[in-house]
Amino acid sequence: MKRQKSRKLLLLVSMLLFPITIYYLSPQLIILGARDGIMTGSFIVFLALLVSSVFLGRLFCGYLCPAGGIQECAAIINDKKPSQGWKNNIKYVFWLIWVSSIIFCFIGRKHEISLNFFYQTTNGISIANVYDYIIYYGVVLLIFIPAVVFGKRIFCHYFCWMAPFMVIGTKIGNLLHIKRVRLQADRAACINCHLCNRSCPMSLNVSDKVKKEAMDDNECILCGSCIDHCPKKAITYIVKEQKRKRIG
Repeated sequence: MKRQKSRKLLLLVSMLLFPITIYYLSPQLIILGARDGIMTGSFIVFLALLVSSVFLGRLFCGYLCPAGGIQECAAIINDKKPSQGWKNNIKYVFWLIWVSSIIFCFIGRKHEISLNFFYQTTNGISIANVYDYIIYYGVVLLIFIPAVVFGKRIFCHYFCWMAPFMVIGTKIGNLLHIKRVRLQADRAACINCHLCNRSCPMSLNVSDKVKKEAMDDNECILCGSCIDHCPKKAITYIVKEQKRKRIG
């Protein structure tokens, strides 16, 4: 369980640093920058998430995301598993509207395209005065309250604007047959204790995936909780390309 303690500590640190980093993860700031022809820090960060996910999948979500840290805290109050299925696609609708707005703003920009990583920050710090904290706490409540009301990691499932970048990145990696971090299962070692299901912060049916030896899932954040809670070590991390489906 040492890895899970370290993972949660990283999420806690990222959450505590959120007043500094929030503008580098801001969907609004990237639109404002695009309107002025500026590639902002958030533009660079989202691009980095896309590229890194080709090799790392959604590892960022499991280990470094401040929104994940906020929701881990909310899970202490409500660890109910939220319903999944078609609702998980809601975030892609929001994402498409958002990305379309960014493209539209860049096309209609007022100036030539330039780069300003610290756009609208004060010496690189996002929240630098008391008035900025109104925005900060608004965002925190936007993430925290749904998780308390509807269940753990609900924001990740339905509303996250960062997740689609990493899902697209993993699909690009699979298409190009690039080796990346993923999970591997040995169904012969599984004893159907379902501890993996209970420990999964994304509320996935991990045991079913183990039986099929098909661990890839768009909602999996590669946190390794299923690995660390499995008494028979039936699940492990590996670095390899996606298993190709047999024809015939």
